[in-house]
Amino acid sequence: MKIKLRNKMQTKSLKTCLNRYLVAVVILSGSLFAFNTAAQAQQVKNIVLVHGAFADGSGFQAVYKILTKKGYNVTVVQNPLTSLKDDVDAANRILDKQDGPTVLVGHSYGGTVITEAGNNSKVVALVYIAAFAPDKGENTIKWVQSAPPAPENGILPPDDKGFVYYDKAKFHGGFAADLSQSEADFMFASQGPTSVQCFVTPITEAAWKTKPSYGIVATEDKSIVPDVERTMYKRAGAKITEIKGSHVIFISQPEAVAKVIIDAANGVK
Repeated sequence: MKIKLRNKMQTKSLKTCLNRYLVAVVILSGSLFAFNTAAQAQQVKNIVLVHGAFADGSGFQAVYKILTKKGYNVTVVQNPLTSLKDDVDAANRILDKQDGPTVLVGHSYGGTVITEAGNNSKVVALVYIAAFAPDKGENTIKWVQSAPPAPENGILPPDDKGFVYYDKAKFHGGFAADLSQSEADFMFASQGPTSVQCFVTPITEAAWKTKPSYGIVATEDKSIVPDVERTMYKRAGAKITEIKGSHVIFISQPEAVAKVIIDAANGVK
């Protein structure tokens, strides 16, 4: 349908209206884009937690409670600790069940696990808690041996069946110095025997090369030298947070650890 304009005034008026309409559309589109971007940033509600060697998933209880109270869907992987492949497979079984984007969190040797399992398409960010972050072709033992161990460190040589344990006499001071003796005793009693294969198997593809990562340095760590943690995190381009505490910082400082995980879920870099 053609509209016949009677004079220049009508033409000018129509052009003004059209310009205002276009400006409104642009503003509205920008607002919708900003809204959608913000909404997407809040859509990461899935957190998967991976424990390390000489431990099990129960240590994440306090972090789990904090995150679930804030509305996150949290799942704790129980590593078989029989080989790196078995542990990565265990993590992937949990990741495949997630209903959307997921933050993958690993403590200690669990950092090696998430470095490999983090290539899963569900994973959008990685959080390393006093953890190893090897590169492709590297294994955990390379980084264990990269600096002289603390005197309190109690990682024992493999036994005749190829499994590694933590020395009972050093467990409290070397692994969980900022927990009570009774808490450390329980952790020692419930530790998972760890196959040496977990430590000597190399990474095939490091997920931190393609996904944002966050690294927590436990400044009083006696099981992994804190400078080793810093070195790995810097290489990974991770956002680094230093928290005063032992190797099990996620048990002794759960609020501070949960905050880093939430930052990762919110896309803070």
